[in-house]
Amino acid sequence: MAGRLSKLLDPSRITLSIQSTKRTAALNEVARLLEGHPDITDFHGFYNELLARERLDTTCLGNELALPHARTEHVKKIVLAVGRSKDGVFFENGNQTVRLLFVLGTPKANPTDYLMVVSALCKILKDASIRDALMSATSPEAFMQILIAAEEKLAAPAAK
Repeated sequence: MAGRLSKLLDPSRITLSIQSTKRTAALNEVARLLEGHPDITDFHGFYNELLARERLDTTCLGNELALPHARTEHVKKIVLAVGRSKDGVFFENGNQTVRLLFVLGTPKANPTDYLMVVSALCKILKDASIRDALMSATSPEAFMQILIAAEEKLAAPAAK
């Protein structure tokens, strides 16, 4: 698993100041970071499936986190965009305020890699000190380095 987030993350796909306070607008703001991504064949198709998945059930994880995602034919490889909101975005379907959104798109044909990424993110994000560090990161590059360092730390015991 080491290196997977580093391959998925790019500073241009991280925003540390979501402007929207409404769930759908915030999802759009973060998802738009993926528009033009070489592994998305149809951004509008992907985005519509992202919204459809969000309508099915909340993607809130607790601790002010949400993982909006879509398994779709409009994505060739897993894609990831991240958004952070200072004041939070209310997810009425989960009755929670979210400050960190991790928007994932994954090919329908490859659920295993998707589950590995989600599992790694959940393991990393359950650590309050890592969540705090992500909330205070001063740049997309710093945010990315915090996640990658946490992922490497998570993978290290398994490598022994």
